[in-house]
Order: sequence, then C-alpha cells, then structure tokens
Amino acid sequence: MSAPLITFLSDYGVEDPFVGICHGVMATRCPSARVIDITHGVPRHDVRFGALALRDALPFCPPGVHLAVVDPEVGAERRSVALRTGEDRLMVGPDNGLLTLAAENLGGVVEAVEVGRSTHRLEPVSATFHGRDIFAPVAAALADGQPLAGAGEPLDPSELVELELPSSRSDGDTLIAHALTQDRFGNVILNVTHEQLLQRGLKLGTAVEVQIDGRRVPGRFLSTFADAPPGTVLLYEDAQHHLALALNRGSAADELGVARDAELRIRPA
Repeated sequence: MSAPLITFLSDYGVEDPFVGICHGVMATRCPSARVIDITHGVPRHDVRFGALALRDALPFCPPGVHLAVVDPEVGAERRSVALRTGEDRLMVGPDNGLLTLAAENLGGVVEAVEVGRSTHRLEPVSATFHGRDIFAPVAAALADGQPLAGAGEPLDPSELVELELPSSRSDGDTLIAHALTQDRFGNVILNVTHEQLLQRGLKLGTAVEVQIDGRRVPGRFLSTFADAPPGTVLLYEDAQHHLALALNRGSAADELGVARDAELRIRPA
C-alpha cells in the first residue's frame, strides 16, 4: 500500500520554525505519512488568498488529508474543524472560510466535526499555535487511519463559515469582473470562469478595452504572454481556467493600480 498523504498550506513563512514543528508533530504521530507542502507563502492572515490557493492546488494532489492553517483569529471563538468531501478527501483547519472553496470544488462537505477538544490534540494547547497543538496532530491521526467521527464532535456542514466572493456579471456588451487576487508576477486573477467566457463568446485575438477606476486601457484577449509584445496589456485564461489580466514582462497589479476587489469593465474595443 502507498504511504498516507498529507498536504500542508499555511501563512507561516519559512523564517520561523513553525512549519518544521508541524512537520515534526505529524511525523511523530504518523511516521509513514508523506507530507507535500503546497505553500507557506500565503500573505499573513490572508484567508482569501489561502482559500483560492487551496482550491486551485488540491485537484492536482492525490486524495489524502489536506491541512491548511491561515488563522488570524487563533485563540478566539472560531471553530477548529475536520471535514470529509464528496470525493472522500479529508480537510483540517480553522472554520473561517479557508477550507470551503476547495471542499466545494471536491464534491462539497458531506461530514464535519469540531476538533478543538479532540482527543488527538497535544496537551497543553497553546492559545496561539493551534497548527502545532490541534490541526497537525488531528491531520496526522486521520492520515494514520483514525475515523473522522472519532476526531471530534459532530457538526452540521451547513453551519460552516463560507467565504464570500464577488460575482461577475454582464451589462450589455460589457463584462463586469472583479480582482480576486494576484500572483507573484503581478498577474491579476479575475472572478470569471471558462464557462462564463464561453457564454460571452470572447474569442482569441479579440481587441478589448479594460476600464479600471475610470481609466481605459487597450488590450487583447490572447492565449499566452508570448503572443503580446513586452509592455502590452492582455487578458488570458490562467492555468486554472480563470480569466486573468497581465502586463507582458511587467506587473499588471502595480502598473495598472489594480487592488483586490477592484471592478474591471471589459468590452470589445
């Protein structure tokens, strides 16, 4: 049999020993587990960034236990949870919306438990490091074959905190989109899916006008960066099949001043 798998995403960074400590806890509880670090570079406390990264990464990871910790309310009254999705994957983390985008993408939540007082947790529990004392040991116990129902108290999945994202819409020939997040290259990911693009009938090579805070910017809908000269604005479908705004060889986010949740009005030029 293959080794059990745990994926791990957090905003812990790599300067401090937090990630290594969580690895140590998981290795102690489930020595046979293989841990895949998705990223620990989530901007601190940025639940939305972490949720989107988790949603986009997990379809490319084998089924297993998926641990995620972006937890600005650690020690407060938010819940610690473990979930089972419709694709029979297990997820562990804070109940602040971090897990729900990925869970929905993986068949929805079919079972949930509250693990703040789990028998798998480490004692004493720190008020500020639940990644070490609650989430990592629970994830490792589940990877080791312990049942989800025994990890905590039952929780109605409908009570889980959901992450709210803005919705795109149409206004005549104008597509009204919003900036969800950006990658390290300054490409801006928008809330427009492949299916919505098909409905719009936007074809490759189409010249477009992008309006951002009253500023009108010419661009083109293209397949990849190399299809545009350096310094050119383009729209493209990213690797997750979402519409994105880019500036070839530059940062669209910085040079066009696109902030999170900014409204972009896109129409044929």
